[in-house]
Amino acid sequence: MNKLRRYFFSRYAEPPAGHHVEKLVSGMGALIAIFLVGALNSWLIPELGTPLVIASLGASALLLFATPHSPFTQPWPLFGGQFISALIGVACANHIANPQVAAALAVGLALVVMYYLRCLHPPGGATALSAVLGDEAVHQLGYQYVVAPVMLDTVAIIVIAVLFNYLFPWRRYPLGLSAFKTAEAPVSAAEAMPPYLGEEDIRYALNHMESFVDISAPDLAEIYTLAARHAEAARLSPEQILLGHCYSNGRPGSDGSVRKVIDEAGVVSSPAKDKIIYRVMAGAQARTTGTCTRADFARWAKYEVVQEDGAWRRVG
Repeated sequence: MNKLRRYFFSRYAEPPAGHHVEKLVSGMGALIAIFLVGALNSWLIPELGTPLVIASLGASALLLFATPHSPFTQPWPLFGGQFISALIGVACANHIANPQVAAALAVGLALVVMYYLRCLHPPGGATALSAVLGDEAVHQLGYQYVVAPVMLDTVAIIVIAVLFNYLFPWRRYPLGLSAFKTAEAPVSAAEAMPPYLGEEDIRYALNHMESFVDISAPDLAEIYTLAARHAEAARLSPEQILLGHCYSNGRPGSDGSVRKVIDEAGVVSSPAKDKIIYRVMAGAQARTTGTCTRADFARWAKYEVVQEDGAWRRVG
C-alpha cells in the first residue's frame, strides 16, 4: 500500500498552488471563453453546432486560463498547433480509408510537426482526432474545417484571453505583455555568489506565486542546480583577467555592463593586494571608473568581449 501511495500520490502530483481568487478567475475565464466561442460557432456555422468546439478547445481553454504563462499556451503554439493539427487531421481523413490508421497517423504526425515548428500545443491532438473521427457534418466540411471552426475559434479564444487577462495585472498573457519588469539595481564589481536554494525554498516560492506554474518543485530544483553548475564551470579565473581587455557580466537589458581593465597592481603573489582599475565602457554607470581585486573582478565577469562595428561581441 505504501508503494501504491507513493506512485499515485507522490510529491509530483501535488495540487496546484495559488490563491483562491486566482483559481476562480481561471475558471471564470474558461467559462466566458467557451461560451463566446460556442456562440460564435453556432452563429457562423449553425449546421455544425458546438459539441466539436467544446471537445477541441475545452482543453485549450483549461491550459490557457489556468496557466496563461505556459509555453504551450502562447499565441504561436496555440495558433500554429491548432492549425497544423487540423490540417493534418483533414488530410489523413481524406486520403486514408481505415479510420483507425488515419486517427493514429493524424495525432502522431501532428505531434512531430508541432515539435519541429515550435508550436507544441497538446490539445491539438484532439483537433486532429476530431477531423478523422468526427461526424458526417465535419467530413463534409473538408479543408473548410481548418478555417472554420478551428482557426476562427482559435483566433477568438486568443483575443478573449488577451482581453480577459489584461483585467488582472498579475496574469501574464501573452508573455510579451508581462507587467513584471527586471528591477534595475547598481551592479558592484565584487558581485556576491547567489545563495543556495533548496527544494523547500523553491516549493515555498511556488506556493506563494499568484498564478499556477506548470512545473514541479523537484524539477525546478534540478533545473536550478544544473544551471548553477553550468554558470560556475563557465566562470573566469583571476588569471584570465588581463590588462587592456574588456569583459561583460552577461546580464540582459539595463543590468548589463562592459568593463575594461585599464591598470593593475600586478602583485600576483598576494590576492588581496593584486588589484586592478577598470573603466565602465557600456551599461549602468558608463564612463566611470572603479577598483577591486582581480579575484572579485573575475567573479563579476561572465566572459570577455570585443567591440566590432559599434557592438560588443563575446570572444570565442
